Amino acid sequence: MHGEYKVPGGKLVVVDLDVIDGRIANFRLAGDFFLEPDEALEAINAAVNGLPAETESKHIADAIQRALPAEAQLLGFSPDAVATTIRRALKRATTWNDYDWQLVHPGPLPPRLHLALDQVLTEEVGEGRRKPTLRIWEWDQPAVVIGSFQSVKNEVDLDNAAKYGFDVVRRISGGGAMFMDAGAIVTYSLYVPSDLVQGMTFADSYAFLDEWVILGLQSLGINATYQPLNDIASPHGKIGGAAQKRLGSGAVLHHATLSYDMDGDKMVQVLRIGREKMSDKGTKSAEKRVDPLRSQTGLSRAEIIEQLIETFRDLHGLTESAITADELQRAEDLVVDKFGTEEWLHRVP
Repeated sequence: MHGEYKVPGGKLVVVDLDVIDGRIANFRLAGDFFLEPDEALEAINAAVNGLPAETESKHIADAIQRALPAEAQLLGFSPDAVATTIRRALKRATTWNDYDWQLVHPGPLPPRLHLALDQVLTEEVGEGRRKPTLRIWEWDQPAVVIGSFQSVKNEVDLDNAAKYGFDVVRRISGGGAMFMDAGAIVTYSLYVPSDLVQGMTFADSYAFLDEWVILGLQSLGINATYQPLNDIASPHGKIGGAAQKRLGSGAVLHHATLSYDMDGDKMVQVLRIGREKMSDKGTKSAEKRVDPLRSQTGLSRAEIIEQLIETFRDLHGLTESAITADELQRAEDLVVDKFGTEEWLHRVP
């Protein structure tokens, strides 16, 4: 069995192993990481050989840590990264390059249709009718998109939302509210087979699926980093956040929102939680908490999106695609039956 795992912000870890009588055998670790002293490599191999094949990642990492010489130096990887790679090998996980990635970037769509498309396209990938896809959102009307488990009344000031023309909608993934003023943010969705994140913890998969974005932002001169669990940040403040939903069909929805030109004062009038976060930190201006991409790059939103797309294309390949008539119809039906209903919006009052 063979497994690979590119540590977000780090190095490539590669493992080869057999399973004999339910135990790991002939284990070999490789990669472009740095490891001192040389003997530490064999110490890791010896620690893994003989472990039951069903050993959980944490216990694999613990065994490796105990076996390392006291003076060992691991650069670009960790015992946890080795454990993740082993679990990916045992589960026969795939890599980015195993897929023909598709790009979908249609013109402006209503917010509720965006949410419905997330569900439809994830299902299509899970069922094998669509290749793994990157979709860039465009919209021309403001909205607040709350997480699947958030309370409407606790998160949103509905009077102020109406005052400023913000529609309030609910998505299928968890996480916090997205303040989506028209033309003010960059939002994308990834629809990926579950095999791509097989063997990873939920937390690890966030950083793994967003590493291309970090690299894209860095190519624009932004010192972007990933902050667990799901934030993308720079030294100037938070840039955006991600959310996920894993469907039983065998696919993962991973989407994120990056702030381009946020109106912080308007945001805290519409989002109640924004007021609480600022009050808790003694912050007087929301603009200090949500750092816009425009101020750090001087580029238009379209130019930033194009650079992010090119980064993905350079790393993983990308073929132009489109939403099919059937996918669009299914999404429109979901707006009527689910995402546009009061029952869905207020399922958590």
